[in-house]
Amino acid sequence: MLERANTNAGALHGCYGGLLLRYPTDHPVIPWGSTTVLCLPLAVASLQKPEIRLESLKEDIKEFFKISGWEKKLQNAVYSELNVYPLPSHPAAPPEHLKEPLVYMRKAQGSWEKRILKSLNSMCTELSIPLARKRPVGQQKELLNKWNEMGTDEPDLSLFRPVYAPKDFLEKECFIELGLNTGQLGIDDSTQVPPELFENEHVRIGQKVLAEQDSAAAQQYIRQGSPTALRAELWALILNISSQPEDILYYEQLKANVIQHDLLVDSLIYKDVKLTASNDDYYFVFEDYLYQVLLCFSRDTSVLGHFAYNSASPPKSYIRGKLGLEEYAVFYPPNDWLGVDHFFKAWPDSPFGYLRVLEHTQSGQPLHQRKYASLRSWLRGLWAGSLGVVDTWGVICVIPFHGFSMYVAPLCFLYHEPYKLYQTFREMYVRFFFRLHSISSHPSGIVSLCLLFETLLQTYLPQLFYHLREIGAQPLRISFKWMVRAFSGYLATDQLLLLWDRILGYNSLEILAVLAAAVFAFRAVNLMEVTSLAAAEAVLADLSTLKVMPLLQIFLFATIT
Repeated sequence: MLERANTNAGALHGCYGGLLLRYPTDHPVIPWGSTTVLCLPLAVASLQKPEIRLESLKEDIKEFFKISGWEKKLQNAVYSELNVYPLPSHPAAPPEHLKEPLVYMRKAQGSWEKRILKSLNSMCTELSIPLARKRPVGQQKELLNKWNEMGTDEPDLSLFRPVYAPKDFLEKECFIELGLNTGQLGIDDSTQVPPELFENEHVRIGQKVLAEQDSAAAQQYIRQGSPTALRAELWALILNISSQPEDILYYEQLKANVIQHDLLVDSLIYKDVKLTASNDDYYFVFEDYLYQVLLCFSRDTSVLGHFAYNSASPPKSYIRGKLGLEEYAVFYPPNDWLGVDHFFKAWPDSPFGYLRVLEHTQSGQPLHQRKYASLRSWLRGLWAGSLGVVDTWGVICVIPFHGFSMYVAPLCFLYHEPYKLYQTFREMYVRFFFRLHSISSHPSGIVSLCLLFETLLQTYLPQLFYHLREIGAQPLRISFKWMVRAFSGYLATDQLLLLWDRILGYNSLEILAVLAAAVFAFRAVNLMEVTSLAAAEAVLADLSTLKVMPLLQIFLFATIT
C-alpha cells in the first residue's frame, strides 16, 4: 500500500519524506508487526523547494524507485511474500482456518504434537535436566573458543535419544519444463553432450537473470536446473536473501545467545549430527558448520513467523511453579531478550504506555501486554534465573528429530560464510522443510505427498504395488523416510542439489513424491522378484548412484509398460 502522508510539517512527526510504505493493518495474513515505514531523507525541507510539486509527488517517487533500483527490490520482496503466505481467505474465517482448513487435520497435528512433547518431557524428567539454563562463565568461554571446532567436542550423549524419527511419523502438467524436448541440467550437461548445444546458452541466460535481480525470472529459470557456479546466487535471489550488515549482526546475536545459554535441544542437535551427517561420506567435513547453524536456529524467534501458515502450533513453556498460567507462558526458547534491549535503547522514551509484544499466536493477539520496563526486567530475569528455570512444556518451536541436520548439510556445499548458510537454511525451512514433519492438507505437506506417491504407484505400476503389499512390504513404508528428508543423505550431493533446484523452481515439494515413485519404477524388475520386506529394502538401500533428471523424465513423459 502506497500512501501520501499529510504534508503538514507538524503531522509528519519527523518522518523524512512524507512517504508511508506499509502493509494494511487489517491484512488477513501478514501480522501486526509487519508495518514498515520508509522515510526519504530531508523530505520535509525538500517539500519547500520550488522544483518539488505535490501534484506529481506520486509519479516522482515511482521514478525514483525505478532509477535507484528499489522498484526491483520491492517487487522481489512482494513476490517472496506471495510465495510464502497463503492467499487471503474469507474475512469471517477463524484464524485457525488460515493455518489448516480441515478440522480433522488440525486434530491429527495436535495429537502428534502431544506425543512429541510427552517424549521430551519424559527425557527431561529421567535425566533431571532443565530445558534451559544460563551457562557458567567458564563454559561460555570454552564454547566461544571452540566455536569453529565444535566437531572435536565429545559430550556424553549416551542417555539422550532422538525425540522421534521419520518412521514414527508414519502411523505431469505441473512439470512441463521437465519434458523430453526441453534442455535440462543433469542430462544435457553431461560430457557426452557438446556444451554449445545447451549448457553455454543456459549459463548465459542465468547470468542475465542474476544481473536483472528478478526473483520470478530466477524461479522460472531454475526449473531447468542451475549451473553449479550460479546456484548459490540464484537460490539467494529466489529466497529473497540479501547479505546486509544487519543480517551479520543478527547472526552474531544468535551466536551470543548460544554462548550464554544452554538448552536441552542442544544435546539433541549434537546427537543428531553425530548419528547422521558425521557418518556420511559427503557431509562429515561440515560437522562444525552444522552445529553453528542448528544451535543458532534453535534460538531464532523469527522462525515463529511460519506458524502463521503452519498447521502446527508454536511452543510455549512456563516459568517454574506457574504451570498453566498464561501470563507466565513464553515461547521456547525465550531468547529474544537481546532484541528487546535493542528496542528500548532505540526508543527509551516511547510514547506508548505499554509495549505490545506480539507473539505469533493463532489469534494474532499479543500474549503479554505489560509496562515495558517491567517486561524487560521480566525477560532478563527469566534468562538470569531469578524467576527459576523453565521446566515444563506446553509446545516447542522446532524439535530436532532424527535426521534434521540433513536439511542443512547439502547447503554447506554452496555457502561458506556461516551467516549466509544460516539465512539460506532458515528460509528453506520456513518455506518448505517444515511441511515434511507436520500434518496438514497442503499439497506440499507430507500427508499429500504420501497420497500422491501411492496414487502414482497404483496408477502406473499396479502389479508392483500389489505385489509389494502382498508380501508385507508397503511401498510407503520404504519411501517415507526419503520424502521426510527431501532425499538428503540418500542421493549423491550433485543429484540432490539438482532436485532441490526444482523444488525452488516449482515452489513445491510434490516432486519428491514423483521421484520416489520413479525410483520404484526404475527398480521394478528386481522388486517383482523379492518375497519379503527385508529383501525389498535391500533392493532400494543404495540410491547414491541414481541420476535424478533421467529418472524424472522417463517416469513423467516416457511410456510405462
